[in-house]
Amino acid sequence: MDSIKIMNFKNVLVLALSFGVYACGGGGGGSPTAPTDPTSPPADIPGEIVQLESSLEIGQSTELILHVPGENVTNITWRQTAGSDLEFYAKDSKVIGFTPTEAGSYTIDVDYMVDYLAGTSTNTISHTFDVGDSLSQLTVRLGHAVAEGNGVSLISYVSDELDGSQVDKSSWRWTQTQGPDVTFTELSTNGQGSVFFDAPIVDEDTILKFSLTGEVDGVTHADDIAILVEDSEISVPLSNAPFTNRIADVFLYNSNSPAGQRLVECVYSNSTEYDDCTFGESPLIAQVTTTPTVNDIMDRVVVSHRWMGDQFKKFLETYDTNDDFKNLLRATTAVVISYDVRPSFYSPTLGAIYLDPDDLWETPAQRDTINQAPDYRAGFGAELQFEMPWRYVKDNDYAYYYYPLRNRMSRTLDDSKYSFASLLYHELAHANDFFPSTRWLSYSNSTTIYDAVVEVYNAQQIESDFLQNNYPLDPFYASGGQNELTKLAQVRFQDPNLVTQQQIDYTMTDVANMFKTEGAPQFYSYSSTREDLAILFDGFMMHARYGVSRDVAVSDQDYSDIVWGQRDRIGESWIKPRVSFVASRVLPEFTSAATVVQNMAPPTALQDEKTWRDSVVIDDLTAFKNHKMPSEKNESLDSRLVPMDGVHRHIVPRIYSKEPFKE
Repeated sequence: MDSIKIMNFKNVLVLALSFGVYACGGGGGGSPTAPTDPTSPPADIPGEIVQLESSLEIGQSTELILHVPGENVTNITWRQTAGSDLEFYAKDSKVIGFTPTEAGSYTIDVDYMVDYLAGTSTNTISHTFDVGDSLSQLTVRLGHAVAEGNGVSLISYVSDELDGSQVDKSSWRWTQTQGPDVTFTELSTNGQGSVFFDAPIVDEDTILKFSLTGEVDGVTHADDIAILVEDSEISVPLSNAPFTNRIADVFLYNSNSPAGQRLVECVYSNSTEYDDCTFGESPLIAQVTTTPTVNDIMDRVVVSHRWMGDQFKKFLETYDTNDDFKNLLRATTAVVISYDVRPSFYSPTLGAIYLDPDDLWETPAQRDTINQAPDYRAGFGAELQFEMPWRYVKDNDYAYYYYPLRNRMSRTLDDSKYSFASLLYHELAHANDFFPSTRWLSYSNSTTIYDAVVEVYNAQQIESDFLQNNYPLDPFYASGGQNELTKLAQVRFQDPNLVTQQQIDYTMTDVANMFKTEGAPQFYSYSSTREDLAILFDGFMMHARYGVSRDVAVSDQDYSDIVWGQRDRIGESWIKPRVSFVASRVLPEFTSAATVVQNMAPPTALQDEKTWRDSVVIDDLTAFKNHKMPSEKNESLDSRLVPMDGVHRHIVPRIYSKEPFKE
């Protein structure tokens, strides 16, 4: 789905309103000021490894912190030298977090460099700890380093929650035990299994400590966790910056990429303003090569953790058999994959797509590195009497499943391929909406990306503008007005304060009657003209390339009662021309798209006597001659998996402008 990043949840809307270009800083979140003493480095290099726990149990998460306050530390490398293999990431960070799965003695070394005015000095510290043979009942993940102002999520886990343990979540108590006070996003953390907050502003690297207590089987257990907050030289916010909240430290996946550090500065930094970067500094991939290879793409990938780039590369190599994604990526300047991107987004004035890595993890340890903050829009539209759920389906069953955090399950990239493919098709539809192939080579190196976007925006020559002119979704678009569905979408997806009594009074049937004859595949299409184009494209491509269908329905807020629903709604005769128009504009290389659209069967009705969850099985399978019932293919499906309903994992792309505008 679509896009933006969320550090400070209540301020994320500011980010959504300010996608653009900025530069600077790049991968290291700023460094403390170097000592002013110009003498040679001291004989004893400062630094210590901090570990909260004096003793550990199997399954208990812990973290090691390289603490060198007041110094500029670089070239960090963590190495395990003794004990059973540990899985940890961010090996070049000041903090590593991990979960031992076997008892025994462990030793980890860290190499690092301290910069002085008179030169640099290297040092190595060794740390040994023991893990007992008992099983931890309660643990909190994941200790890590974070730039001041950046978002933090702490998640609790019970070791055998699925094996009959009596877990009293009401007994959960979070306590901050060290460091500047933080403000949790929830008014009360009592009974919460997870907590979220923004790291405080600090003058030097500062350790925050937290403790969680809770009952399991009537016995109180506890665990501690630490977060290292790093000082940053970059001030936030700038007056004309695309990111007004602190963002994560990131780096080029290919360190020797010809794009260089300037690309990082132009696409993910707190110190660059909108119009700082030109196409010469941050070109579209198409301006470098119109036939990019996977390696060419990876030269433009920016990540917070190396495993994210590894998995993205693996996905392109394994699943981009039609070259769709490589072709679509030509309209981007970069791909940013970072632990704090939630939800995903596309920024026109930066030219980059920003991906939530949740589809890319394969191990629980990889997943631990991702900020688990909920989408800030989760409660929007709660006053309304209806919901419009959707999902991707294949073979008369859910196309992919959710892996509950508490279960610590592993998976393969194949398990999430449909989810990630749909996300990519959606985000890249946005990119090719603003930068279609007809304009790739028309920009000079001296033109800023910001100026190029503002020009086509003001001229209403974005591809989604042409869609609305030729096949308008909302007949009031040209006059600047909105129909009822567009107004309802603003409440549900953008600003719940816009809700009216009339909208609150609409019944499920009222909304179903409004929608069923419309030209949109799903409700989210009404959130923006840009989203209308992207929804049409990603649904069609999932159908055409993977045989994956999309269901949409009108239900109550609990999804327990549906009054109307369809599978493959893009097969409606009046929607097909809109689909064909979009496919030809976004991916002209798909030369048979028009034929595929023409041959699409009409949609199939969902059975409204069923709940939303049960309606995934259509009893009359005449329209699914080659499909199987779920029982035929899911006999070994893990019972812990949860069917994955559609989630709009994106924010409407917007253009920053000094003058107000309405999209």
